[in-house]
Amino acid sequence: MTSVKVNELLSVAGQPDAAAFAAFAADGFAAVINARPDGEEPGQPGNTAEKASAAAAGLAYSFVPVKGTEITEADIRAFQAAMAEAKGPVVAHCKSGTRALTLHALGEVLDGRMKPGDVEAFGQNLGFDLAGARRFLEKRAGQAPHVKAFFEPRTCSVQYVVSDPATKRCAIIDPVLDFDEMSGATATANADAILAHIESEGLTVEWILDTHPHADHFSAAHYLHEKTGAPTAIGIHVTDVQKLWKEIYNWPALKTDGSQWDRLFADGDTFEIGALKARVMFSPGHTLASITYVIGDAAFVHDTVFTPDSGTARTDFPGGSAAALWQSIQAILSLPEETRLFSGHDYQPGGRHPRWESTVAAQKRANPHIAGIDEAAFVALRQARDRTLPKPKLMLHALQVNIRGGRLPDPEENGRRYLKIPLDAL
Repeated sequence: MTSVKVNELLSVAGQPDAAAFAAFAADGFAAVINARPDGEEPGQPGNTAEKASAAAAGLAYSFVPVKGTEITEADIRAFQAAMAEAKGPVVAHCKSGTRALTLHALGEVLDGRMKPGDVEAFGQNLGFDLAGARRFLEKRAGQAPHVKAFFEPRTCSVQYVVSDPATKRCAIIDPVLDFDEMSGATATANADAILAHIESEGLTVEWILDTHPHADHFSAAHYLHEKTGAPTAIGIHVTDVQKLWKEIYNWPALKTDGSQWDRLFADGDTFEIGALKARVMFSPGHTLASITYVIGDAAFVHDTVFTPDSGTARTDFPGGSAAALWQSIQAILSLPEETRLFSGHDYQPGGRHPRWESTVAAQKRANPHIAGIDEAAFVALRQARDRTLPKPKLMLHALQVNIRGGRLPDPEENGRRYLKIPLDAL
């Protein structure tokens, strides 16, 4: 397998066979990055086989699969992280080497080491056509809002800062408050990282938004409200969730009017982030209260659809409905096909890097829970899969915090806070 040297640390290549991995090691490479999705053509070795071949050759291995027309910043940063973790020179491959080089070149531009106008010439000098990288940069330059994602690996959650480049106003969506269930410790590392980004970019927070009361992590909405003074918001049907869980927790004092938030959004409500227009879509199915925020050309869909290789969200929580989720997904898919969809979780199927961005077009084409099936088939598929899934380990911990807008339980007379776990309730 012939590789093309990009610099002292990176070479790119086409698809290697099993024997090529030993040759890579003999040539002094320390790691392989596979940028090719499985199943692109018959006979392709695939991630599992390549990982085994790399291990046999003593090479580190990373799986960063991308399609040329669907590369996102998450892919670029994952490629950079794999490069940074390698203990020596890396050979990165796809089918021809073009996508691997594209990931490298785009990272150089995003980090200011290469000018956008130099990308195609850079590729031509190495024998590659990087017109796709140029198109990515042109499209990105015109996108509003700007979206910065923060992946939280403990719960595989994705948090967002959504900003208007013209006014530097922003919203925080679905922030995570750190919680360790073994020790009972809480912390604010994730929320503080969001605040640090906001400060470094010179942004002003206008909204702190949750898409629904989360069952797998604590919301940091209240903490961030205290830090920024920005109003908090969630969907108006959170009151239905409060009433449901008030009974489960036997919690007579719990207010079930949604007054823990500054605003409750109904379906079709609109608001602004700087000069950006935003609207709310009621998106039940995963929970009774789930909503989608459509902001410019971006929709924040959280637990409805995930990236196309990850399917859709579960519907077996109290108040969930597979049929309702199907209808919610259809409403999301009625948005323009170029609409960027930002999911709230990624569970890294096949061991690939975390991803969270797709498009309406990609979902219609490639999501196996959506493409080519009708409502009845979806409901049957979703319900069958849900029966195999364990309940989230933080569900009973998190809901009593999140139905109060991210507020921890009040301290008791000894100054300590306590969670209440109902036994045999579910």
